Amino acid sequence: MVRSITFLCWIAAATIFALFLTQPTGIKLQFALSVAMLSIMFVISTLRLKGVWRHIFLAASSVIIIRYVHWRLTETLPSVTQLSDFIPALLLVVAELYCIGMLGLGLFVNAQAITRPRALQLPDDELPSVDVFVPSYNEERDLVAVTLAAAKAMDYPKDRLTVYLLDDGGTDEKVYAADEAKAAEARERRRSMQALCVELGVRYLTRERNISAKAGNLNNGLAYSTSELVVVFDADHVPSREFLRETVGHFADEPKLFLVQTPHFFINADPIERNLSTFSRMPSENEMFYGEVQKGLDSWNSAFFCGSAAVLRRSALDEVGGFAGVSITEDCETALELHARGWKSRYVETPLIAGLQPETFESFIGQRSRWCRGMMQIFMLKNPLFKRGLTFAQKLCYTSSNVFWLFPLSRLAFMVSPLFFIFFNLQIYHASPQQFVAYTMTYIFAVMIMQNYMYGRLRWPWVSELYEYVQSVYLIKALAGVVVNPRAPKFNVTQKGAVLDDDHLSGLAMPFYVIFGVLAAGAAYTVMRYIAEPASRDLLLVVGAWNLFNLVMAGIALGCVSERRERRKVQRLETSRAGELTVNGETVAVTVTDASIGGVKLVANGLFKQPIAPGRQAGTLRVAGSLRDQHYDVPVIIASAISNEGERAYGIRFTGISGDRYRLIADVAYADLSAMRRMRDRRHKRRNLLLVSAETLGWGVSQTVRGLFFGVFRRGMPVAAAKVPISRAPMGADGVPVRS
Repeated sequence: MVRSITFLCWIAAATIFALFLTQPTGIKLQFALSVAMLSIMFVISTLRLKGVWRHIFLAASSVIIIRYVHWRLTETLPSVTQLSDFIPALLLVVAELYCIGMLGLGLFVNAQAITRPRALQLPDDELPSVDVFVPSYNEERDLVAVTLAAAKAMDYPKDRLTVYLLDDGGTDEKVYAADEAKAAEARERRRSMQALCVELGVRYLTRERNISAKAGNLNNGLAYSTSELVVVFDADHVPSREFLRETVGHFADEPKLFLVQTPHFFINADPIERNLSTFSRMPSENEMFYGEVQKGLDSWNSAFFCGSAAVLRRSALDEVGGFAGVSITEDCETALELHARGWKSRYVETPLIAGLQPETFESFIGQRSRWCRGMMQIFMLKNPLFKRGLTFAQKLCYTSSNVFWLFPLSRLAFMVSPLFFIFFNLQIYHASPQQFVAYTMTYIFAVMIMQNYMYGRLRWPWVSELYEYVQSVYLIKALAGVVVNPRAPKFNVTQKGAVLDDDHLSGLAMPFYVIFGVLAAGAAYTVMRYIAEPASRDLLLVVGAWNLFNLVMAGIALGCVSERRERRKVQRLETSRAGELTVNGETVAVTVTDASIGGVKLVANGLFKQPIAPGRQAGTLRVAGSLRDQHYDVPVIIASAISNEGERAYGIRFTGISGDRYRLIADVAYADLSAMRRMRDRRHKRRNLLLVSAETLGWGVSQTVRGLFFGVFRRGMPVAAAKVPISRAPMGADGVPVRS
């Protein structure tokens, strides 16, 4: 019924458009029509009306968008006989049509996003057996250890749960490498990881050769395991205790279900959030995908595997020969193959894991480059539009997910197009200022209001433009490589858990400064031409405003590549857990208030009779576990002691690498993720379009100044940044590396 209403509303919008399309309209009538539609949209958006009002809203926005497209194609293009003008003009129109097409696909995907009810809560004797795979390559021991400890401690019958470390960093190929130094490193890693697995009670698996990257590693795990369900966690994705209870039950009521995917929730800021200082108040970039898009895909049975934090049915994987390995995004490719065979998927919106994002801008771009290349590989080698077995809706959903990664082409086209007129006087956009306002500006306003109404809780206005721009500069090369040879891309592991000792300029920053300089020169030259060429002033105003917007984005990007220091490998997580701290035979009751891999913060419920010497005083910390009569005892050093408002707080650093240390961290910090979910929910606040636009302009000024300062005074990349291993760096209280 609801989808029928949606369909009828779209038919109505198309009919209204057809009526206006066949009638000649002047600029005043067009402007009046657009204002009327914008007014309807504004009222519905401001009042946050839902139900049938949502369809009226989309119908109104469609009138403006389709009128704009008709105008652009029929009135603004130069003559085809003027090739120097027509070719760049045509490329710009193609870029615009791509964006409008993606907008339409996005509206289709998210037309009726669904929220799944809680999984069936099965009695223990009816639960299926589960194998947990934690694939690892070069991640540090402590990161892997906490994930393994948390996976082992999930709330599930122990006789039906087996945890495997799939170690691709200790393969025979690496252990017996010709380079003795690398071989020795691989042997040490294998020895260390094997000892860790024994300590934590999990199984260690490696293989002979590193074939097919992560997909090959997972398939090796399938070959040595037998459980009905398979769970995959990346090495830096720590599950909560409830993960299996909230997912496994879905398989009981749907025999053709092959996948239950959950969100990737991150406890640290990505480089852009950190460098702009927005992590605590702005929704993260990925929350749009996991908070809305996957729910929309789920409504069309198209929610796909995201590589981690998911449960899969072994029999389904066996049907397609395991995890797919043709592309470097084995997750989406595997889901595509299974959907094409009639299998079903579900998406559970509740965050059930805590993960890490890349800390440096360089690793961030590397990760996005892999996603971009992998998705385009799928599109070129296994085009979903022609994939037999998929429904029409699934074809559109997978196509939307694939071709989204063409955004660098359109984003850079929008960046350079104004410069064609400013520097070379090419007439690629024929429009008077009045037409620009009546058509283009109202179209831009309509899209912004639409995005804010549909997704404003999860994505601030202008943030998508910023993220796409900073990625586009480097993803263009990735796209070109896939087009030239779709089978060439190789899987690269994204570095996680890095520390940045000092503020510095990213090693990838130079192109952003060049682009900013060109755009700034364009702005200056626009002013010169405006003064010298009165006849061109109308068009210069339009093009100059366009270039000025690009300059603002480019200025903010300078702040994005100006790296702020980050001395924590893993952020502290709030908690509240009772414990005891023993020093020199004297015990004081304490409360653990936050925890991380390196240590915890304690608030003492009493005073030690003897003085404490921070940095030199060793002791033992006992912390109560989640289960009755469970506790952990770990050796510690008191790194700091602070008195504040009648409280005595201690910063505690862990010593040693015992299994209890990792079990304590997994239990105290990650077993219950409700505090992190509340943090996420606090960021999900819709912002006023005008206020956030003003704030974006403010970023344009502040981040430009900051970026130029970094460009002049902080051009070098500190040697200590980015590659300090957790297991070797001395750790201060709460996991902060101590500088020697």
